[in-house]
Amino acid sequence: MPQTRNRLFDDLSRLMTDAAGFAEGAKREAETFARSRLERLMAGMDFVSREEFEAVSEMAALARAENEKLAARLAALEAKLAASKPEG
Repeated sequence: MPQTRNRLFDDLSRLMTDAAGFAEGAKREAETFARSRLERLMAGMDFVSREEFEAVSEMAALARAENEKLAARLAALEAKLAASKPEG
């Protein structure tokens, strides 16, 4: 009788190990499927990369700074022109 009991536990243990392996494989497969679907969805949405975003952001900051300098220069020139105009 003890021999049968050990074999039953061995079989049960093997079954549980196989089930755990199957569950892990199914989990990996589901994650891979979900990741590939998400990547395909995002590729169709025209997202920009982080590097592209940073480059354009830096270009916009430089353009803003240049615009502010030009606006100040224009205001100074307009003030100088207005001061040199004869009244009347």
